[in-house]
Amino acid sequence: MRKILFVVCVLLLTSTYAQTRRYSNEFLNIGVDAAALGMANTVVATTDDVNAGYWNPAGLIHIEDNQVAFMHAAYFANIANYDYLAYAMPLDEKSALGLSLIRFGVDDILDTTALVDADGNIDFTRVNLFSAADYAFTISYARKLPIEGLSYGANAKVIRRIIGDFASSWGFGFDLSLQYKTPKWQFGIMARDITTTFNAWSIEEFAIGDLNGDGIPDEDQIPQLRDQELPETTEITLPKVQLGVARNFDLGSDFGLRTGLDMHVRFAETNDIISTSTLSITPSVGFQLAYTKLVYLRGGFGNFQNITQFDGSDSLGFQPNVGIGFQYKGIHIDYALTDIGDQSAAIYSNVFSVKIDWRLFR
Repeated sequence: MRKILFVVCVLLLTSTYAQTRRYSNEFLNIGVDAAALGMANTVVATTDDVNAGYWNPAGLIHIEDNQVAFMHAAYFANIANYDYLAYAMPLDEKSALGLSLIRFGVDDILDTTALVDADGNIDFTRVNLFSAADYAFTISYARKLPIEGLSYGANAKVIRRIIGDFASSWGFGFDLSLQYKTPKWQFGIMARDITTTFNAWSIEEFAIGDLNGDGIPDEDQIPQLRDQELPETTEITLPKVQLGVARNFDLGSDFGLRTGLDMHVRFAETNDIISTSTLSITPSVGFQLAYTKLVYLRGGFGNFQNITQFDGSDSLGFQPNVGIGFQYKGIHIDYALTDIGDQSAAIYSNVFSVKIDWRLFR
């Protein structure tokens, strides 16, 4: 049993690295704000509130007062929790500042590496709990440009990833963005990790070689340790670009419609419907129907992927999303149902978010 536990622990650490070589810091790609998720993340051209710090920091320039937002979502049958908190404020007529914190974590994981002692005795009091959690703290800045309707934004990100006492890392990265708005049309571009985001891991020796927890690798009990090397300790996140265009339609005095199309570009080969050895692209489309700027109905389709079936054939998969929202005197409450239906490989999730305008308290 000790050998099995050792192998599982090593595979966990090494597979984490193998997955993040291409899909690094993926928790930052989930998205924030139930309103955006309900539209399949098709918001890079239209975002104009506190949540713009994530989607396109250039959109922060449109906030008129301080705003705060928070969101909670549970994934994988409530095994993982995803939380988001953000604050934004205008600095002057031409610039704005935003702060945000994201946590994606799995808590109360059983650590059974010390369950069996050196004599082969099972002792359940030696079982501990640990968490595997990812954190991202972002500072966002936006400023108007001399061209009417054009603004730019930038993010500075600090990333902290922790796997109990086994491993941890620090990462740093930058984003740049542009947004151009007219009364009818909006355009946006968000370039994430423009300099590549670098994560440096610190992996404890006992995580792969000390099942007794005494600080001494158990080489006599597990001969495989003599040839075991620590996993790679550096991780690079490649740049990604999101391009968006949106159009507003007036449907009478009470109704308004916004439609959007975004293209999500990765500089790596993936299962996206457009994929080469150096570039992958997948689209997303979304809409928002507003009634008197009080009630909102949203929907969208995204994450179009080529999925290989068990028989070796390929099929097209996509992720549908729906959502609703309410706004009253500076309080915005939004809900989204994502990953619905059988077209997605993921389990659906219920997402709630709240946004509050500071003018409510003035």
